[in-house]
Amino acid sequence: MITVLLADDHELVRSGFALMLTVAESVEVVGQVAHGKDAVAHVLDSPVDVVLMDVQMPVMDGIEATRLITEATDTKVIILTTFDRDDYLFDALRAGASGFLLKNASPEDLVAAVHAVVDGHALLAPEATLRVVQQLARHDAARAPRKVPVGTRGGAAASSTDLPERTSEQQRIIDSLTAREREVLTLAAEGLSNGEICETLVVGQATVKTHISNVLSKVGARDRVQAVVFAYRSGMVS
Repeated sequence: MITVLLADDHELVRSGFALMLTVAESVEVVGQVAHGKDAVAHVLDSPVDVVLMDVQMPVMDGIEATRLITEATDTKVIILTTFDRDDYLFDALRAGASGFLLKNASPEDLVAAVHAVVDGHALLAPEATLRVVQQLARHDAARAPRKVPVGTRGGAAASSTDLPERTSEQQRIIDSLTAREREVLTLAAEGLSNGEICETLVVGQATVKTHISNVLSKVGARDRVQAVVFAYRSGMVS
């Protein structure tokens, strides 16, 4: 059973999401709170698998609550909002969120999202993931020292020099990846889904899932999105 906490300052919205999640026998809503501070307190006191988190709330907003929750626990956070805005996406990912979903999502999509983040998958569509992490990487690169990157696809020469300088820790992590793991991470960073990676590398789904799991462990990423962000921040891809 996947346990879920709902955090939204509108009671009607919380009730609606709770009702939508009742369609799944594998999901249980164990709590509802009206602001981010109570969400943090609830998770620290009674850990849950997933928090469905609104962005704009009183006392503490959803972005700050997400940061505190993901820093202190293994709980996954899905940001829910009525606003399809890039800045919410970027702020949510920086705070450690595992996904981003608009509030007009169908019950089926909502349940699928909960299962996806628990399984360690990116909640965003591959195209959206690519757009988000590229913008995030450009933002980080603007504040970091520059150098010609070591390369793309695990070592080939890259044409762009607008990448943050690779740290020794990032290099250590990259060196710990096998050649195939670097290839899988690079393809994921280019926006390919697991199925598309299977087709590109001519391997099975189970093999790709194993490589993704190994990458998450070695990179220290909570999920696929965070691993892809690492690939951009470290200069593995440009």
